[in-house]
Amino acid sequence: MVQPLSYLRETPSQTAGPYVHIGLTPNRLGIPGIYPVDLGLSPIAEGAKGERITLTGRVIDGQGMILRDAVIETWQADAAGIYPNNDPRGAADPAVNGWARIAADFDSGIWRLDTIKPGRVPAPDGRLMAPHIAVWLVARGINLGLQTRIYFADEAANAECPILARIEPADRIATLLAKRTAPGAYSFDFRLQGPEETVFFDV
Repeated sequence: MVQPLSYLRETPSQTAGPYVHIGLTPNRLGIPGIYPVDLGLSPIAEGAKGERITLTGRVIDGQGMILRDAVIETWQADAAGIYPNNDPRGAADPAVNGWARIAADFDSGIWRLDTIKPGRVPAPDGRLMAPHIAVWLVARGINLGLQTRIYFADEAANAECPILARIEPADRIATLLAKRTAPGAYSFDFRLQGPEETVFFDV
């Protein structure tokens, strides 16, 4: 006999807890044998063109606590503003695959991305966006992955970026800007709630 549909109940939603690391970064947890190496270790290979940069930061919740179990995935263009596998002319830098998966350090909560600064990518209307890195973020307490971007505070192109121009109030743009801390080094914290909450995109 078929069970009446009235007996089917929606299961509770689950946050991205410790199991996300087992599935996505098992070697980082000390669980070998699933992948030879964890996927997405670097968005670039040796010989990638462009300015080499390092981004570091933390994921901070609404209480000011650092989330040490965060996983971040990034997607970016090469130094000429071309996304890998999205260029029919074949001009994309073959040493840039553009994708990385980063697990925050379990002790400090600091994440790190070694890459190249991306170039300006055309928006759908043809205008050029400022250099940026797209981000997908999951961590404890997050039901659905959060989408955002990292821009660079020292980029003059930010002033004419059609995406940044749509953010209101305009002072929230600062939540998307990585700050240069040294030559080739930038700092960026994701803030999940509070007065300095990072702008997240509804994608």
